[in-house]
Amino acid sequence: MEQSKIDIFLATNSQKFHHYQLEEIRSQLSRLDDSKATILFSVDFKDPTTLLIISILAGPLGIDRFMLNDTGMGVLKLLTCGGLGIWTIVDWFLIQNKTKDYNFQLFMQTLASY
Repeated sequence: MEQSKIDIFLATNSQKFHHYQLEEIRSQLSRLDDSKATILFSVDFKDPTTLLIISILAGPLGIDRFMLNDTGMGVLKLLTCGGLGIWTIVDWFLIQNKTKDYNFQLFMQTLASY
């Protein structure tokens, strides 16, 4: 992929990944041809700030976990009202990191599938 397209991808999505993952993403993108790059630009990565807000507002319902495809924990949070509020509070501190990990896994799966 061209360097300008790599820079555009990183500029628009860098806040959705951990800073230490960005170099790996850059190297993966440099090996990618332009036809596959279009598919990667269409992937909808989750915004960590949005998931934090959802976790604060609807944490006991497990919606934040459902959005990260963590169905088991989402169901548990839903049935136990967020683990009586404990899991909800813990997720306020962890959900942004979990979102960035989810985005990186989605990035790698997208590359592997094409």
